[in-house]
Amino acid sequence: METMADGAGPTGRGFARFAWALLAYNLVVVLWGAVVRATGSGAGCGGHWPLCNGEWAPSAPAIKTLIEYTHRRMSLLALVGVGTLAVWAFRRSGRGSPVRKYAALSAAFLCLEALLGAGLVLFDYVAGNVSLGRTFYLALHMANTQVLLATLAVTAWLASHGEPAIQWRRAPGALLAALPVVVLLGMTGAIAALGDTLFPASSLRAGLSQDFSAAANFLVRLRGLHPLLAVAVGAFVIYAASVGMKALPKARNAALTLWLLVMVQMVAGAVNIALLAPVWMQIVHLLVADLLWIALVLTTLRAATAR
Repeated sequence: METMADGAGPTGRGFARFAWALLAYNLVVVLWGAVVRATGSGAGCGGHWPLCNGEWAPSAPAIKTLIEYTHRRMSLLALVGVGTLAVWAFRRSGRGSPVRKYAALSAAFLCLEALLGAGLVLFDYVAGNVSLGRTFYLALHMANTQVLLATLAVTAWLASHGEPAIQWRRAPGALLAALPVVVLLGMTGAIAALGDTLFPASSLRAGLSQDFSAAANFLVRLRGLHPLLAVAVGAFVIYAASVGMKALPKARNAALTLWLLVMVQMVAGAVNIALLAPVWMQIVHLLVADLLWIALVLTTLRAATAR
């Protein structure tokens, strides 16, 4: 991924640094959200939102309550930060500025992210809930998270590179096509992770048997789809990066970063399966997935702003 290279535009270097810092912070919030899900802590504050077990600040909280409450406070700080980013962009950039547009989109998608997070609690899509509704809801939540990270990354990159005009049609079709495909992969990954959390396997052999058992819960059978799709999508992203590098030689480093992240993610996915998806490995797997997604967005953006 790139940071400030060509000099900040009208919003200034301070804005660009703040935008990159917010992207990094929101990535941490996303990872902590995965800790909440993987540890079954989503019901740590009961069915209350925004209160936690009927209190603004729980007294003598249990570990699960502390995990969930920490995520809520982190999310609140993210809202304040992205709101500040949007106000700053509107004050420092003119009408029609791409930075203003994507900062506003970041704020909108973060508000939606907060509402989706609240819905998980209010609809009781937490703890041991194995409903189809939770599955679809979690997949939607993941898609929104990816769009949020994308808009934050675009905002930071544009601010760092002089706010160039974006013409998405300039980007190679393969790179543009890879964007929704990777979002879809992320959605199946969220479903697979939920299956691993709710139906942990005692061994790799037992896990594989569960995946292909007609009597298994649909979440168990669906989780086998993700690694198969990941291999196909990984190959396509490598192809898209190669096309992008040929169309824009200056994007060679970005393409190589994509290739590397795809390979690292393949290894991380295999290790995650082999180790039966421990919490720490799920977090590593998600981190690499998010970095790959951001790298793909920025590679496509670079091609769309090429002069």
